[in-house]
Amino acid sequence: MMEYTHPMRVWLLGAGLVEAGVAAEADTAVVVTATRDSQPIDAVPASIDLIDRARLADGQLQVNLSESLVSVPGVVAQSRQNYAQDLQISVRGFGARSSFGVRGLRLYSDGIPGTMPDGQGQFAQFDLGSAGRIEVLRGPFSVLYGNSSGGVVSLFTADGPSGQALDATISGGSYGEEREALKAAGTAGITNYVVDLSHFQTDGYRAHSRAERNLFNTKVRFDLAGGATLTLIGNAIQTPFVQDPLGLTHLQRLTDPTQAGSGAVSYNTRKSLEQEQVGAIYHRQLGEDGELEATAYGGHRHTVQFQSLPASAQGSPNSLGGVIDLGRGYGGLDVHASELWLSQTTPLHLTIGASYDRLDEARRGYLNFVGTTFGVPGALRRDQNNQVYDLDEYLEARWEPSAQWRLMAGVRNSTVDVSSNDHRAVATVSPVTGVRFNATNPVAGVTFLVSPSVHVYGAFGRGFETPTLNDLAYRSTDGSVPGLNLGLKPAHSDNYEVGVKATHSGLLATAALFDTKTHDDLAIAANSNGRSVYQNIGQTERKGVELSVGGALTRAWTAHLAYTYLSAKTLTSYSTCVTTPCVQQVIPAGNRLPAVPMNSVYGSLTWQPVSHVTLTGEMINRSQIYVDDRNSDAANGYWLFNLHATVRQEWPHWRLSESVRVDNVADRNYVGTVIVNESNARFFEPSPGRTAYVVLNALFR
Repeated sequence: MMEYTHPMRVWLLGAGLVEAGVAAEADTAVVVTATRDSQPIDAVPASIDLIDRARLADGQLQVNLSESLVSVPGVVAQSRQNYAQDLQISVRGFGARSSFGVRGLRLYSDGIPGTMPDGQGQFAQFDLGSAGRIEVLRGPFSVLYGNSSGGVVSLFTADGPSGQALDATISGGSYGEEREALKAAGTAGITNYVVDLSHFQTDGYRAHSRAERNLFNTKVRFDLAGGATLTLIGNAIQTPFVQDPLGLTHLQRLTDPTQAGSGAVSYNTRKSLEQEQVGAIYHRQLGEDGELEATAYGGHRHTVQFQSLPASAQGSPNSLGGVIDLGRGYGGLDVHASELWLSQTTPLHLTIGASYDRLDEARRGYLNFVGTTFGVPGALRRDQNNQVYDLDEYLEARWEPSAQWRLMAGVRNSTVDVSSNDHRAVATVSPVTGVRFNATNPVAGVTFLVSPSVHVYGAFGRGFETPTLNDLAYRSTDGSVPGLNLGLKPAHSDNYEVGVKATHSGLLATAALFDTKTHDDLAIAANSNGRSVYQNIGQTERKGVELSVGGALTRAWTAHLAYTYLSAKTLTSYSTCVTTPCVQQVIPAGNRLPAVPMNSVYGSLTWQPVSHVTLTGEMINRSQIYVDDRNSDAANGYWLFNLHATVRQEWPHWRLSESVRVDNVADRNYVGTVIVNESNARFFEPSPGRTAYVVLNALFR
């Protein structure tokens, strides 16, 4: 049972504010992520936030997704100040333990998964310059997206306007950061199109953290006969050179937070990435009340990462080396059909579908030295081909038995198959191994209309998270026990949520209370020599409160406030070894999950005295976060204040805008992210002090 002391009082306060109609986004907001068809945001029995184009672009650099997600309750999204690693992002504590990429969450861009079938995902291909909106789904209904769906983040590229438009942006600021972007969009006959190109580079706040990124995204929609549409998607990302400054120890961050971590310079730690993918979405009406949608996609991703693993640790022939080379081909198909039945004027909406996703990975490992030259690829030490496929079937239903009641339910059956062929396996080890995971997960929710403007809801869902290929990759930190760690089991979770939403004069307020218990959660058993071996542990619990209030206070003033209380901890003890050399330690029940703040606050106040001038102040608070499962150290909590201002000029065919942004106005010294369970105690990734940026935009139409 949850302990409703201080969090319960906070939730009741939020519910009172909701019923008073003090709140955030417009009541006309429509979302699709929770139901796969357009529904008013307040009618869905789930926590879901919509970030529109204005919030994505106004005064924003449009470089990192953390710029926009910071305002969503229940979500912790932080830039690591390290473009060799993805953002550190978690939803209600799911994904916080990840030290590589994003896990525990489902990511989508225009309906195309950014999460591979093993549950590992990346945000790098998300193009904020052409995004029209982002939807963030949390809680029980996330499980309808299958494996590793502790939350869902969906980006949708904007449609082109009527006529033609050309949009150019240039920005620059602290630490040599600059971004140039050019976007063409419009409509020509039956064709609607968006094409966006951008280049980003930075010298980095810390030593050895230079980065460069090129991004391309396009969406072309053809309006066909009979109301059908065919949408073609294509995007590519290239990061030819990204330095990795690594983390700092406690003493190093106090001495000089801008320095690179030990070994970063001598081994030239870095990462390069190339990814290209294409997709097609066909949508067609089936009679008056039905529709069919099919999505197909495919792509390739190649990543090379140089680690700082000392040459002395790679002397054993079992060592897998300090260079990781991953080539990934992937693709999939999702088909679903919906139908609306009217029985005595009582609507029943059904959706049935199936999806298939496949990943083929060539995983190679090399020494990171040749002779006395470090930071170069050496002898081959690992050569594997891994395959993962995910075959899912799902059913969703929405029933409105009366004007006051709305019921939603669904079920998803998932089969995840993992196989590996080790080309360097010794004679006593089978080169081909594999494992299959299967789960059938239900979800149900109900919404009750207390009044036309107040909705109360409750929901339950059962989810699961399989080990990723990175989790399965090692059975020992020194390579002495070869092969995949196929003894790992998927984690299973029971997710409960109750909440209230209210609209009033175009405003929306939300309050949610949630409780999630996870069985067989995944945690580190050993971490050394740049390798992590995972294990299943007993139970963990994530419970808390989310509040969101705000909106237009007057014609000139707009405010937004989001608060999250999250208690995330282990419920059973287990043993781990996350030090070098390995020393087994017991993690007691009740330890906090690392990288998860207990309290998070976001607030913004915008003044728009006239239509062409906007001034915004932001406040961000995070309480302390632990660095590892042992809770051996922590990054202190912090308060930040940001300011940005935009001035616009408009003519019949031109619009110009100039924005100035200052982050961390008070020049606070703080650590934004941590590298969870880092074996050399290099946990800390410091964030910059006061920074300033200028963004110039020109639109011709």
